[in-house]
Amino acid sequence: MAQYRARGDNRRQQAYTGRNGVYVHGNVVRRLDEEIYAPRRPRKQLSNTARKNREKARHMSLGYVFFLSCAVIAAGFILTIYIGLQSDITNSIKNISRLESQLNSLKLDNDEEYSRITNSVDLDEVKRVAIQELGMKYAEEGQIVTITGGGSDYMRQVADIPQ
Repeated sequence: MAQYRARGDNRRQQAYTGRNGVYVHGNVVRRLDEEIYAPRRPRKQLSNTARKNREKARHMSLGYVFFLSCAVIAAGFILTIYIGLQSDITNSIKNISRLESQLNSLKLDNDEEYSRITNSVDLDEVKRVAIQELGMKYAEEGQIVTITGGGSDYMRQVADIPQ
């Protein structure tokens, strides 16, 4: 199935459509099979010393193999210890988080219980029992002694209070 297409410069190309695509034959088709000429440089001759050094570098001595083996074993040991420490840190963080949530829960329970106890106390009933049943009465003018403290809420009495 040949088709002819006209290009802008009035040249004709022939295109073939096959299974894999379009093949174009004509004077502008690239030739991919051409060999590119690249002159090859002759290899430099190595000196005897350089050749011996390269030969030594290709082979590893027993001491070098032993050193590399020890280095790999040490690295493995250090990495094993590092992974163990990381695991311990992770477990500690999880434990701390669990304990903090337990503490918060206990604080919440404690605050609720304190509020319940505070709300259950009837101060008028306490006053009535103190005055009527226990015989307590309010302090009079001369009975109140004011003592200046050192700024703390707690004070110890080390001597009798003067009358």
